[in-house]
Amino acid sequence: MVLIASLAGILVFTLLESYHQGLTPRHGLVMALLAALSAATGMLIYQERRSWALLRDLRSVIAKIAPAYARLTSGMSAATSVEALEKEIRTLTERWTEFCEHCQRLHDSEMVQAEHLATIGELAAGLAHEIRNPLAGIAGAIEIITKGFPPDHPDREVLEDLRHEVHRIEKTLNDLLVYARPKPSHFGPTDLREIAAQTLQLARQQLGSKKVNFSVEITPSLPHFRADAEQLHQVLLNLILNSIQAIEDEGRITVAARVIDREEGKRAGHLEISVSDTGSGIPPEHLERIFRPFYTTKRSGTGLGLSLCRRIISQHGGTLTAKSEIGHGSQFTIRFPFREAVEELKEVYVQRESSDH
Repeated sequence: MVLIASLAGILVFTLLESYHQGLTPRHGLVMALLAALSAATGMLIYQERRSWALLRDLRSVIAKIAPAYARLTSGMSAATSVEALEKEIRTLTERWTEFCEHCQRLHDSEMVQAEHLATIGELAAGLAHEIRNPLAGIAGAIEIITKGFPPDHPDREVLEDLRHEVHRIEKTLNDLLVYARPKPSHFGPTDLREIAAQTLQLARQQLGSKKVNFSVEITPSLPHFRADAEQLHQVLLNLILNSIQAIEDEGRITVAARVIDREEGKRAGHLEISVSDTGSGIPPEHLERIFRPFYTTKRSGTGLGLSLCRRIISQHGGTLTAKSEIGHGSQFTIRFPFREAVEELKEVYVQRESSDH
């Protein structure tokens, strides 16, 4: 506005002088100086206003991330307020630097721990492999010795117990090898209804004298999705077998699945699979530790099943959680990103088409 007013004044002055006595070189020089002065004044005012606008925006941002700043600068002069702002920025910078250094130290510590765990895993895998070979020979020798005893011989029962313990040790070693050297996931089109049917068919063979009703509640419209079908089958079987063991005489096991967090017209979202039972439940002091390796409350358990399940779901980019109530049962919930298999097929088609060209 100041610049416009100055230029208007110069124009009026020029017209008046030209009308009265003509425009002389002296008048032209005066008008040029006035125009330059007006332009410089206008630019200074503009920059000043812009600086204060930027400063006001900066104060607003600082007030959001540092609430104490607004209280400290209330009633201060402009210069003092700027100094307070500089001090607050320096403080925030120092805190951010300390936070970054803390994160770096934590990362280094976790890397060292991960290296130690990897070394222990390799050692455990090698030890398990070395033990498994002579153990297979022992199991074979027990089989041969058992055949030499008549069915009613008193020592035959001892050999049967020995053979059972050898198989239990062998299972523990196999679980240890799987945990120490996990197989990579191979993602492909997966039908959850088919996996659930196969899993329940195997689980029914483990019921014994228990009366358990199985219920499958999978959304009928659930399409094929991208996952490792074999690993997902392993997780579901492990969870269902745990539920069977938690039921004493009779009960119910429910396998449910649905897609959540899915927007209208989009295929993105999360797949939620739950396995719930009406068993005895898990005590709260055990619930926090059931996913730890080698932690188990079963006499014949290895403590690696749930840990392996969580690792598999983690490879799918998801989570495995549990909640339980004594006397009312437990529920394990799997949740990982959902992606329809049709998207994968489209990507393969596009890749093939581009390679052909």
